[in-house]
Amino acid sequence: MIVAIDGPAASGKGTLARRLAQNLGFHYLDTGSLYRAVGMSVLKAGGDPSNEIQAAAAAKSLDLAAVSPFDLRSDTAGNAASKVAFIPEVRAVLLDFQRNFAKKTPGAVLDGRDIGTVVCPDAAAKIFVTASLEVRVQRRIRELLEKGESINEQRVWEDMKARDARDSDRSVSPLKPADDAFILDTSEMNADQAFENAKAYIATKKSR
Repeated sequence: MIVAIDGPAASGKGTLARRLAQNLGFHYLDTGSLYRAVGMSVLKAGGDPSNEIQAAAAAKSLDLAAVSPFDLRSDTAGNAASKVAFIPEVRAVLLDFQRNFAKKTPGAVLDGRDIGTVVCPDAAAKIFVTASLEVRVQRRIRELLEKGESINEQRVWEDMKARDARDSDRSVSPLKPADDAFILDTSEMNADQAFENAKAYIATKKSR
């Protein structure tokens, strides 16, 4: 069984996906980490993540072990990921990896921005996790503060809006819910409530 979870930054999809995978006993893949790793590889080489040639080369030679998990969770990595994800060749290189992962038994949970629409359009369960921009910005601010990072709230707002625009407006694999996705708005939910709603939805798919 494949569970596809999509949504914008700070919607809560990553936390939800990891928890569902553990609960179901499925394999888990944060597909955003692939794009973050590509973006950081370009930056560490002194390049520009929006440069198609540099980004494609980094995707083809990607070594996840060479990028620290801490680096991948930074805002710098998130913004770089959004830029490389805009490049069709990068998406094509990483597509096979994601689809092969989804075939793992007894099942897999993948989270990203185009899992239900492009990577695994035949997934048994598709969840689109969303939340208002204001809520997502506040979540990101709390996350950065918990990491002990200095923040500029206006910059967080601007970065989030810019990422939303890049993800939604790109010509290849734009961020949008699949036609048959379960829309889960977490604006007024805590993590437990989001998990229970998602679990109930998946149960209806497993029963079929």
